Amino acid sequence: MRLVPTIALTCIAACALFMPAPASRAQDVSPGVNPSFPPYKNVLELFTSQGCDTCPPADHVLAGFAGRPNVIAITLPVDIWDYLGWKDTLASDKNSERQRAYAKARGDGAIYTPQVVVNGMIGVNGSNADAIEDAIKVTDEALRGARIPVRFWYERNSIKIEAGDAPAGHHYKDATIWFAVVQKRAEVPIERGDNKGKTLTYTNIVREMLPVGSWNGKAMSLQLARTAIMRPETEAAIVLLQEGKAGPIIGAAWTGLW
Repeated sequence: MRLVPTIALTCIAACALFMPAPASRAQDVSPGVNPSFPPYKNVLELFTSQGCDTCPPADHVLAGFAGRPNVIAITLPVDIWDYLGWKDTLASDKNSERQRAYAKARGDGAIYTPQVVVNGMIGVNGSNADAIEDAIKVTDEALRGARIPVRFWYERNSIKIEAGDAPAGHHYKDATIWFAVVQKRAEVPIERGDNKGKTLTYTNIVREMLPVGSWNGKAMSLQLARTAIMRPETEAAIVLLQEGKAGPIIGAAWTGLW
């Protein structure tokens, strides 16, 4: 496990600090039609790096979770190890910023690779499938009864996003609506650094994640221009509804067709 210098190892965050909600078997949102609200999916975010020699096992573990119908598993390559002699070809400083925001929100300051953040709440070693399973169970229970239905689809040159009302008795501060475009798979030959000579495989790589709106507990909808957010690598898209900008993820939807 790679640690950023001067940053401590993560601990399991206390889920009692966060708002709750239900888990259920999920279905993809079909583009091109106005879908019903899909069941909730648990969200796994893997922070990884091509310069990290302990990351390839975590990349493999995430690929296994990505095949589950009740999970959105995404890869967010970070640039924090670029100084070691190999510049990560998929990394974004926005991904590194998101990982730092999670560490600050949890209060543990833990930033390392490979790290999986589960439902925006708990950070665990991304190579440890059992720890990820446990974190899914804990956060799923912590969020029980408080998740928000989210859906999106596209029509012609527009993307339409809808989020439902907060459940009765639950009050939220403003939540961020994130829209991310995803490349489903990439194979990268590494020429220098700790992984020199290897070809690394990545699953559901986030190529861009943008805040596109906010939600305050009331049902809402918004419309985006597809041309404003598309990238050549786009093969899928996700929408996340997240308390603040680095809190619990209380709603999520995915489409694997674009």
